[in-house]
Amino acid sequence: MDRELALEFTRVTEAAALAAAKWMGTGKKMEADNAATTAMRKVFDTIAIDGTVVIGEGEMDEAPMLYIGEKLGHGTDPVDVAVDPLEGTNIVAKGLWNAMAVVAVAPQGTLLHAPDMYMEKLAVGPAAKGLVDIEAPVEHNLRVVARALGKSLEDVVAILLDRPRHAELIERIRKTGVRIKLITDGDVAAALNTAFPEVGVDIMFGTGGAPEGVLAAAALKCLGGEFQGRLVAQNEEEHRRCLEMGLQDPSAVLRMEDLVKGEDAIFAATGVTDGELLRGVRFLGGDQATTHSLVMRASSGTVRFIEARHRLGKKPNLVMV
Repeated sequence: MDRELALEFTRVTEAAALAAAKWMGTGKKMEADNAATTAMRKVFDTIAIDGTVVIGEGEMDEAPMLYIGEKLGHGTDPVDVAVDPLEGTNIVAKGLWNAMAVVAVAPQGTLLHAPDMYMEKLAVGPAAKGLVDIEAPVEHNLRVVARALGKSLEDVVAILLDRPRHAELIERIRKTGVRIKLITDGDVAAALNTAFPEVGVDIMFGTGGAPEGVLAAAALKCLGGEFQGRLVAQNEEEHRRCLEMGLQDPSAVLRMEDLVKGEDAIFAATGVTDGELLRGVRFLGGDQATTHSLVMRASSGTVRFIEARHRLGKKPNLVMV
């Protein structure tokens, strides 16, 4: 993929973030998600790619746009596109932290077509790459991360979703002395943050959405970190969908090369609300607004933070309803 596409995909996430941010704190999560999705699709169609959505807002009969299988762009280079126009719909509705607009793009056939089901996840930054194992006891993974970072266990911070299903996991982590940061939503941001020491989290555990797992894996591939996952089929229908994806053993561990093949991937994210890594959208009055974005390429390892000031009246492709 051309490196110039990295900025183009940042334009996509900026548009989605600007549209969603208008709904911050209103309690209307569906309206916020729809605004982000509409804006994201509009800008995608200005980009010279032959994109196919492999992770989107749902199946064609469930989502009016950005559905799995939808075509994006107007070019000839075939690419897989994974999107989460609004990672953290509840976060935006309540005005909380760490909502983002997220995109990952890679050559055709390289992103896992993850079904919309649960995935057990483990994520770490570059320092602990190759040392953790999702099949190992949680205590082992915490010890090796502490050792890799030169920390005592008491100085390590684990991050995971605050869900009843994680009660036993939380108890085991606390018994080691490791501190825990619980989040309400947004585990793409949680996985991403493990690769930035200044954020203050060292490892992510827990079970969340499988599509978000692929997005997180793409981000950590760009950052030199590690992501491992294991699909959790809760019924026969979900088990069948795994088999249709070509996974002969739906409970098999999915490692980086299973989730994002090769080294040619681009990840972009723009903050909608404030987070530890990205600031949220600011509307400055008149037609001006600011955004704070992150864009990365796996092939080069380059990580860019982009601060942008927008004159909304001069953006005919931006959907602001």
